[in-house]
Amino acid sequence: MSKAIFIRNANEVITLKGGSDAPLTKERMEELHIIKGGSVWLEDGNIQAVGTDEEILADYQNRLDEAEVIDARGKVVAPGFVDPHTHLVFAGSRENEFNMRLEGSSYMEIMNAGGGIHATTRATREAAHEQIFTESKRRLDKFLLHGVTTVEAKSGYGLSLEHEMKQLEVAKKLNNSHCIDIVSTFMGAHAVPGDYKENPDQFVDIVINEMIPKVAEAGLAEFNDVFCEHGVFTPEQSKRILEAGLKHGLKPKIHADEIEPYGGAETAAEVGAVSADHLLKASDEGMKMMADKGVIGVLLPGTAFFLMAESANGRKMIDTGVPVALSTDCNPGSSPTVSLPLIMNLGCLKMGMTPAEVITATTINAAHAINRGHEVGSIEVGKKADVVILDVPNYMQLQYHYGVNHTETVIKGGKVVVNGGRLV
Repeated sequence: MSKAIFIRNANEVITLKGGSDAPLTKERMEELHIIKGGSVWLEDGNIQAVGTDEEILADYQNRLDEAEVIDARGKVVAPGFVDPHTHLVFAGSRENEFNMRLEGSSYMEIMNAGGGIHATTRATREAAHEQIFTESKRRLDKFLLHGVTTVEAKSGYGLSLEHEMKQLEVAKKLNNSHCIDIVSTFMGAHAVPGDYKENPDQFVDIVINEMIPKVAEAGLAEFNDVFCEHGVFTPEQSKRILEAGLKHGLKPKIHADEIEPYGGAETAAEVGAVSADHLLKASDEGMKMMADKGVIGVLLPGTAFFLMAESANGRKMIDTGVPVALSTDCNPGSSPTVSLPLIMNLGCLKMGMTPAEVITATTINAAHAINRGHEVGSIEVGKKADVVILDVPNYMQLQYHYGVNHTETVIKGGKVVVNGGRLV
C-alpha cells in the first residue's frame, strides 16, 4: 500500500459533499461546501477523513510520522477534475483545416469534402496500435498536468468493426497502464462512411447488427454514442442505434443539436440517455424534456470557441433544471485542447455560468455523466483519493486568471503523480 498523505491547512477545501447520488441542478450547482483551513487524510487509495485541520489532527495525531505531509497553506484543494467527453484515441492531426475555417469553410463543408472526421478516420485506420497508443498517451499526460484524473474516451474514428475495436483496445490498454482512469464509449455512428453515403441506413444496420454486439461481447465499452445531426444520423436512426445498444448493455449518450436544431435533445430524453452533449442549438422543449428526465447536458464551449460559433446557453439550461457538466471535447478537428481549466473559463465567459457552477460541472456532475458519481467528483470519505491542489488562494481566482493552469499537485488513487506542475 502507498504511504498515507496528509494535506494540511488549505485556504479552501472544495468538498462538493452531498452530490454522490445524483447530479446537482439549479441553485445546488453553487453549493461547493468549502472548508476554510481544511485538511484531508488519504490512505489505501481512498479519502479517509476531511475536515478542519484541528479535526483531522485530533483523529490522527498519533500517526503523523506515518504520512507524507503536504502543506496547502494559501492554496485550494479540490476533487480531481473529470472530463466526460473526449475523442482521446486517434492518430494524426488536422491543422490544415484550421486555416480552411479561417478562410470561411464550415465544419460540415470540410467534412463533406472528405476532411473532418473522415480525415482522422483514414489516419487512424492506417496507424498501428502502438502509434495510436503513443500519441494518445501523450495527450493523457497533458490532461494529468491540468488536474484531470478521470476521462471518457470515445471511438468513432474507425467506422468499421475492425478499426473501432482497435481504438477501444488502445483505450483499454491505456486504462490499464496510465494512472488516469478511462471510461470507454463506443461511437461507431460518428459519421457515415463514404461507401454508404447513398444508403446510410445500410451502415446503421451494420452498426446495430455487427458492431454493437461484438463490442459488447468483448467488454470494450460502457456507453454507446451517436452523432445526431443533419447530414449525419437522423433522430430516428439515432434512436435505433441507441436502443440497440441498450439491448446489449451499453448505456446511451448522444451528440445532439450541435450545428442546427434537430431534435437531438428530445431524442436523448426519449431513450433515457445518460447525457446529451454539445446542445448549441437545443430547443427550449428539448431542454425541458432533458430536465424532466434527468439527462445531463455535457457542454463543450471549446468546440464553439474553436469553430467560431455561438456557445450553448449554459445559463438557460441550468435555470431550466438541466444538470450541466463541462468537457474539453478533446479531438483533432473541432477542439484540439486538453485544457479543462480553459474550458472552465469559457463556461463563465461564453455561457453565463458562475465560477462555482463550472467547478461543479467539471467534478461531481461530470462524474455522473459517466456513471462515476459514487467513486469520484467530490472529497468525501470512502471515495477515491483523487485530489488536485491549485496554486490560488480561493476558487474565484481559477476563472479570474483565464487561460492559466493553476495545477500544482495531482494525487491519483492516493499517490502523488504531479508535483510542482511536473509529472512524477
